[in-house]
Amino acid sequence: MTANSAPSENQAVSGTVNDARRAVAIAILYRDNQFLLQLRDDIPGIPYPGYWAFFGGHLEPGETPEEAIQRELLEEIGYQPPALTKFGIYADDKVVRHVFQGPLTVGIEALVLGEGWDFGFFTIEDIKRGDRYSEIAQQVRPLGPPHQKILLDFLSHPCNP
Repeated sequence: MTANSAPSENQAVSGTVNDARRAVAIAILYRDNQFLLQLRDDIPGIPYPGYWAFFGGHLEPGETPEEAIQRELLEEIGYQPPALTKFGIYADDKVVRHVFQGPLTVGIEALVLGEGWDFGFFTIEDIKRGDRYSEIAQQVRPLGPPHQKILLDFLSHPCNP
């Protein structure tokens, strides 16, 4: 399985203790045809430093992907979504990404950035281009390639906004 595939949930992709890959849960949060993303800290040694990416993170031992995404959103932006649904699973040789999606039901001013350098809404044009300007960084920063791929897949899915 490659990073370019979105396997169905009944394929053998777990990202659990028995799987050597790191399991993460990430969220596509949207509002008014825009998508909320985080500008990751520009710290060497973390995945995609200085890139725009989804909110989310690794699964704690014994935690389900559903529990992990709720915990991560609360930690990272102080947000408890009323409902998220599973969009898919994206896996490569290092990471299994459990991708959830749902509307952002509060304004951005109600969120508190607890992790990362910046956050903001990406337009569809930003996603296709693969970058966005950050007021805080005072520069255009790239969108992480796996995150761009997932967003483009999401946008092409007939049931999504």
